[in-house]
Amino acid sequence: MGLIREPKNIDFTVLDKPWTDEELKEFSAFIKLRKEQQNKILTRTTTSTRKKVVS
Repeated sequence: MGLIREPKNIDFTVLDKPWTDEELKEFSAFIKLRKEQQNKILTRTTTSTRKKVVS
């Protein structure tokens, strides 16, 4: 994500309103679910036995 440059003669303003308790709970639940999904993807299973090479 890069910087957004303001066009000439136009000002961007951002309204910052506080989150409600319901919005905070919903956002926290979303983050928790997302972390669980990422952990499942990143977790790898290892094999407990090695294959023997016959020479």
